[in-house]
Amino acid sequence: MGKLYVVPTPVGNLEDMTFRAIRILKEVDFILAEDTRTSGILLKHFEIKNLMMSHHKFNEHKTVENVINRIRAGETAALISDAGTPGISDPGFLVVRECIRNGIEVECLPGATAFVPALVASGLPNDRFCFEGFLPQKKGRTTRLRSLADENRTTIFYESPHRLLKTLTQFAEYFGAERQATVSREISKLHEETVRGSLSELIEHFTRIDPRGEIVIVIAGIDN
Repeated sequence: MGKLYVVPTPVGNLEDMTFRAIRILKEVDFILAEDTRTSGILLKHFEIKNLMMSHHKFNEHKTVENVINRIRAGETAALISDAGTPGISDPGFLVVRECIRNGIEVECLPGATAFVPALVASGLPNDRFCFEGFLPQKKGRTTRLRSLADENRTTIFYESPHRLLKTLTQFAEYFGAERQATVSREISKLHEETVRGSLSELIEHFTRIDPRGEIVIVIAGIDN
């Protein structure tokens, strides 16, 4: 029986790719990629010529059976996403779960993920934290915000730049305008930036300055 490797890829700077990740991607029989065009750039940079298969949230239910059968037949596979660690707000959970159900060994390599540097650089308590990822866009959003209003742990969210201001405004409404928070963007890239302050100060800042890039929001717990 083969094996599935879960391989993190850089969230920005290609120098964050590990030697081990490069070796694994060169050695496996095939690579499951969220977007073969995006991953193709990465693989070309590191001279990785292995076969890629498209594996994303819109087709993973259809492709997972074939993937499992190939691994059970003795092939090894690597799972990558467009950036960061697969399964963290990216496709990956389904194929990992099915591998485990079928007795297939799963090995996840340590590596890049956006929320860890954002949390550490925030200066907010990080001994205990809550990772929420992307909030629901419509159904369940209000319920989720209400449930987090009294959270004592530092809480981490992902957000897109065009929804940032709306989300910060809702956070101020449900968590209080003076709650301390940070917004990190373009992590590990040339224009990396972390803006710190109260939610009201962050709203004022991003009202004046149009945000760009991938966003990580870190919010202090209610007692911090």
